[in-house]
Amino acid sequence: MEWLNYHHLLYFWMVAREGGLAPAGKALRLSQSAISGQIRRLEESLGQSLFERRGRKLEMTDTGRTVFRYAEQIFGLGRELLDVVRERPVNQPLRLVVGISDLVPKLLVRTLLAPIFQQEQRVGLVCYEDQFDRLLGSLSNHVLDVVIADAPVPPDSDLKLYNHLLGESTVTLVAPSSLAATLRRGFPASLDGAPIMLPLVGSTLRRNIDAWLERENTKPEIVAEAEDSALLKAFAADGMGAMFVPTVIAKPVAQRYNVVEVAEVPSIHERYYVITAERRIMHPGVLAMRSAARAELFD
Repeated sequence: MEWLNYHHLLYFWMVAREGGLAPAGKALRLSQSAISGQIRRLEESLGQSLFERRGRKLEMTDTGRTVFRYAEQIFGLGRELLDVVRERPVNQPLRLVVGISDLVPKLLVRTLLAPIFQQEQRVGLVCYEDQFDRLLGSLSNHVLDVVIADAPVPPDSDLKLYNHLLGESTVTLVAPSSLAATLRRGFPASLDGAPIMLPLVGSTLRRNIDAWLERENTKPEIVAEAEDSALLKAFAADGMGAMFVPTVIAKPVAQRYNVVEVAEVPSIHERYYVITAERRIMHPGVLAMRSAARAELFD
């Protein structure tokens, strides 16, 4: 029978949590070389690298991120066990580990997750952001409880996962106030030659925007492209150009980033899903999120 060395796992967990060998060594009162050696033994036993060096920094590999998620649960249960045995009060919240596709706007994620904290039972929320395919793998391996994404599981996927539609939204163009008035006149023809910022080529939203621009026979000047929509919003706040956001969060985006709603594009629709490893949603926090999304956000 194979056994996991939990001392080795602890050293790995501390390095990942503290952000490097030096701070982990200080917390554990061990030398960096001693910790590094223990982590190498863990990697040898697993047959996988857990860290890779990027310049002077250590970054977790895909396997490292998976191991870290398990370690978080293992050592969390260990702390709870000590509390129970020593008869200390234990009031553990219900744990919910959420994977968030890096293409879903974070302001929308925040809105979706808000109902979870309105339940009678406290929920301890853990969020991981990653690429969609890697999140699905972690969900399939039960590292995650649920994934929030802007696309369903591909129909040709071998993973036994289930899509639950939260709702869909049109998109709205927002722009700095100095640009908004010009864009409103004659929209969408007014976009021709106008500075605009778009998600990266290959994303569902980018394909839909490109197809719509082609149908409207208008060619804006693309001044920035990014995977992270929060970065584009920061650029918009600095006056660089206009961008598209889901209509359901257009007003809070306008308020937070000091931009102005220009026009809705009814023909572009974005869908959002929660994906689970079970056919029926059982976690009360996820049930609350889905119910609120369907009744209030995407009504």
